[in-house]
Amino acid sequence: MPPCASLGLRKLDMLRRAGFFGRMLSVRIEFGYWVFEGNLQPIQRPSWNYRAEDGGGIILDMVCHWRYVLDNLFGEVQSVSCLGATHIAQRWDEAGQPYQATADDAAYATFQLRGHQGEPVVAQVNSSWTTRVQRDDLVTFHVDGTHGSAVAGLQECRAQARVATPRPVWNPDVRQSMNFHEQWQLVPDSQVYDNGFKLQWEAFIRHVAEDAPYRWTLPEGAKGVQLVEAALQSWKERRWVDVPALAI
Repeated sequence: MPPCASLGLRKLDMLRRAGFFGRMLSVRIEFGYWVFEGNLQPIQRPSWNYRAEDGGGIILDMVCHWRYVLDNLFGEVQSVSCLGATHIAQRWDEAGQPYQATADDAAYATFQLRGHQGEPVVAQVNSSWTTRVQRDDLVTFHVDGTHGSAVAGLQECRAQARVATPRPVWNPDVRQSMNFHEQWQLVPDSQVYDNGFKLQWEAFIRHVAEDAPYRWTLPEGAKGVQLVEAALQSWKERRWVDVPALAI
C-alpha cells in the first residue's frame, strides 16, 4: 500500500496479508457526500469542479485514486465499465452567480481485477457529490472473501469471519430481528499507526538522500491517468474497456 493510505485501509491490508479473506471475491466502495448547489447553502467544493472546460468532473478527480487503491489492496485492474452522470445541471459559484454544470458529478463503475493470488475479483465503485451519507464514513470499503469479510472507513475497520457468519433467513413479512451491525468485530489498533503523509514524505526523502527504493514513481501516476481515460472512454462508448499494461 502507498504509505499515505488511511488507517482503515492499512488495517484492511493487514487482514489481506494474514489470509483472513481466503479467496477474495468482491469489493464495494462507496464514496461521496452531498455538495451544496450554492443557492441555499454555501458551497463546500470549488465551482470549477463542476465545469468540464476547467478540468472538473468526479471521474477525473477520483478514478486515479481508485487505481492505486485497487491495484495495491485488492488486485491489478484489468478492465472497466463506467457510467458518468451530471445529476445537478445548475449550480452557484463562489460569488453566488448561477452557472451551468458541464462536468460529471457522479460515476458508477465496475472493475475486473486480477487478485494477488491470481483470482478474479469484481470491484464496484460508486463516487458521488450528489448523495447523502448513511454509512459510517465518507468512504467505505466492503471486502468479501470465502473465509471472511471486512468493512473499513478512513479510520476504523470491522471484520466478520466465516465461523462467525450469522444465518439470516429471508422473510419479507416478518420484522428483521437481527442487528447485523453488531455481528462485526472491530479490528483493534494492535500497533502504532503513524501519520500516513509523514510516512510518505519520509520514504521519498530517503529515496532522494539515500537512494532507498521508492515504488510510487511517475509510471504509477500514469496508471491513474490511464484508468481515468479508460473510464471516460467506457462512458462515452457505453462498453467495457480493457486496461493493458503500460508500455513505458
